[in-house]
Amino acid sequence: MNREAISTATAPAAIGPYSQAIRHKDTIYISGQIPLDPQTGELVSGDIEDQVRQVFENLHAVAEAAGTSLANALKVTVFLTDLKHFALVNQIMTEYFSQPFPARAAIEVAGLPKGAEVEADAIVAG
Repeated sequence: MNREAISTATAPAAIGPYSQAIRHKDTIYISGQIPLDPQTGELVSGDIEDQVRQVFENLHAVAEAAGTSLANALKVTVFLTDLKHFALVNQIMTEYFSQPFPARAAIEVAGLPKGAEVEADAIVAG
């Protein structure tokens, strides 16, 4: 199997036995990103809007490290601890993605690592 790990200091380091992303042929699979500040490794302070923006900034940084961008996103999965933030996620996604928008799933979950309120992963064309 031909696969390559993608890693960048401009996104949070993996906090477990996984890669920030894996390239397989022309597709990049970006691991779930929570709103960690890449410099400190801590959750960003602020409200849910700050958390959502940091998640997409982290996805953006990993996509760039892979030589692509979120403009080439094929699929995004968003995990929220409260779906009342769904409209905010939609609003912020329009800042990071353009039409045709990627396929997406939004799922409410009971909890996320480090007490985050949002996490997202992405599949991006390389």
